Amino acid sequence: MLDAPLLAGAAGVVVGVAITLVLVFARRFALAPRDLGSDAERATHRTLHVAAAAAAALRGGRDEPDAARAAKHLRVLLAADAVAIVESAADRVAVDGPGSLAGPARRVAARVYESGRRQVFTEAGEAAVGAPIVVDGRVWGAVVAFAADVRAPLVRATGDVADWCAAQIELAGLDASRAALAEAELRALRAQISPHFIYNALTAIASFISTDPPRARDLVLEFADFTRYSFRRQGEFTTLSEELRSIHSYLELERARFGDRLTVRLRIAPETLATVIPFLSVQPLVENAVRHGLERREHGGVLTVTSIDDGTHTEVIVDDDGVGMDPDELATLLDLDAPSSHVGLRNVDARLRQLYGPGGGLVVETNVGSGTSVHLRVPKSQPRHETART
Repeated sequence: MLDAPLLAGAAGVVVGVAITLVLVFARRFALAPRDLGSDAERATHRTLHVAAAAAAALRGGRDEPDAARAAKHLRVLLAADAVAIVESAADRVAVDGPGSLAGPARRVAARVYESGRRQVFTEAGEAAVGAPIVVDGRVWGAVVAFAADVRAPLVRATGDVADWCAAQIELAGLDASRAALAEAELRALRAQISPHFIYNALTAIASFISTDPPRARDLVLEFADFTRYSFRRQGEFTTLSEELRSIHSYLELERARFGDRLTVRLRIAPETLATVIPFLSVQPLVENAVRHGLERREHGGVLTVTSIDDGTHTEVIVDDDGVGMDPDELATLLDLDAPSSHVGLRNVDARLRQLYGPGGGLVVETNVGSGTSVHLRVPKSQPRHETART
């Protein structure tokens, strides 16, 4: 049998271990909220998350925002019993909350439209506050929040949320304008292709019909591939591989016209082929080199297209040993406000700067009689444009 002192010692050890475990778990529980942030920090994170979700719904555009999904998130943001978004022009109401509140929401919104200011509304036990969503100086719609008791904090918060909604819808409008501008710029490039190139290509094809029918047939296919790519409608971006395929068709047609006067060299790093680039960004540079650099030389010249894997970026270089140009003339042709026949070069430069910032434009090295070298540099990682690959 164990003696009393031994039992007492063992009991003491057990009690000590138990106390230690309790302290450890207590410390963990005490630290857990701190690891996740304070109550205020967690509330801020939740608010930002909800606001981001609502913004994504509203950024569908002023014409087709997902008002129903936005109302659901705004209800959480305002901690209201129900929230409605009423669009004035379309007379549409999106309500998130219990009961049938479309009618009261429209009546609150009507008062908001009339006054252009926040309005508190009480009818048959329903209390609500409405605030105008003002876009481009006009009342686009209203946010209406329902609560059992409408107090000053809810009135102010509803006004702030309505202003925030207006900002998101205006940003959506800017996104739509940017997309429309990009489409207009592509139309300008396509219009540039049509008059001077198509006539020359068809003339070159016609010259082979009687003398070399197989060659004429191949050129017709190259012409079809080139025009199919140039006039496609699948968005603003493509891959370098796709663009080079179209450039190959273009150069085959030009070589049919130039004969031995045009020498083409391609130095393409295979790892650059999957790089996402703006649609019709390299092709106009090649056309510009042929049309303005080599065509003016009696004996033609050499065109070199190079792609380099530069770590985080892909660099594409279009070189020609043609007539070149005066650096002052180059500065003028890249000026959007100055008239110029080099529409393609200017257009590509403007699009690159719009997409990648002021430092993302073309770098052009040239001088009279020294040829021209045009450098285009794009990031290899463009998450927003990955889906644009063809």
